Amino acid sequence: MKITTLIENSQDENKLLKNEHGLSIFIESSYGNILFDTGKSGDFVENAKKLNVDLKTISTLVLSHSHYDHCGGVRRLLETYDIKPKIVVGDKFFKNSDRYHYSDGNLKTDFSKEVGYSYVGIDFNEAYLKEKNIDIKYVKENMYKINDEVFVFTNFKKLHDFEKENKNMQIKIGQDKYITDPFDDEVSIGLKTKEGLVILLGCAHPGFLNIIDTIKEYSGEKILGVIGGTHLVEGDDERINMSADYLNKLGIKILGLSHCTGEKATSIFNEKCKETFTNRTGTTLEF
Repeated sequence: MKITTLIENSQDENKLLKNEHGLSIFIESSYGNILFDTGKSGDFVENAKKLNVDLKTISTLVLSHSHYDHCGGVRRLLETYDIKPKIVVGDKFFKNSDRYHYSDGNLKTDFSKEVGYSYVGIDFNEAYLKEKNIDIKYVKENMYKINDEVFVFTNFKKLHDFEKENKNMQIKIGQDKYITDPFDDEVSIGLKTKEGLVILLGCAHPGFLNIIDTIKEYSGEKILGVIGGTHLVEGDDERINMSADYLNKLGIKILGLSHCTGEKATSIFNEKCKETFTNRTGTTLEF
C-alpha cells in the first residue's frame, strides 16, 4: 500500500504545493484507491495533479466527521471529475452536521478567531449526494471492511479519563441551543500491513488514544503506526505528556503528526517519541 497526504496544515519542503488548515490522504491499495477526507477548500485537487495522483481512480471516499476542514473539498471533487465513489461515513454524519466552535477569546484557533460561536460544519447534505446517484454507506458496526487491506472503525470507547470532551465543540439542536458535541459519528481508517495496523486519524475528537485502543480491541491486531490529526492543539502539558508516555508503552513504530496536533504537542512528541515525524503536505509512505 501507498498513502499520499494531498493537503495538510504544514507546507511541503519544496513549497510547490498548497497547504491549509485541513487534511486529505490518498490511499492506493491492491484492491482499489480510497480518499480519506478532502481538506478545507478543495485545493487538494491541484496538489493531486502535481503529485501525479489520479483522483478519477477513487472507488471509495471516507469522511472522518462532518467538519468543514475535512469535507470542504467534497463538492469540488465531485464537480471536477465524473466519478461516483461510494461514500463511507459514520451513522450520525448528517445528523451531527450543524456544528459550531465556541471561543471565549482566550484561545485563537484556525476555526474560531472571534468571540462567540463559529460554524464549522459542512456545505452539502444527503440530498446533494443522492442527486448525483452516489451510494452512501452509513457505518453502524464497530469495524467495516472496505477491502482486505482497508477497514473503517467507529463506536470508539472512552478508555482514558484524561482525554476529556472538548466543551468548545458544540452541536446546535435548536434556536440558540447548543450541546457539547459527542463526536459519535467519527470514523478512522485501519490499514492492514504485514507488521500490524496503521491507523489514519481525521481529527481524533473522541481522543486519539481512545481510538487506538478501541481499534486494537475490535481488530485484534498489533498497532504499527498512527498518522493524522490528534487534536491536541487545545491540550494542556499534562495530557500531552501522558499521551506521549502511553504511545511509548504501546511501542508505536510510525507516528506521523498532522493537522490539529498543534505546535506544543508536536514539540513534546518529537522530544519524547523517537518515531515521530511531521506528516506534512506531499508526504508519501509505503507499507
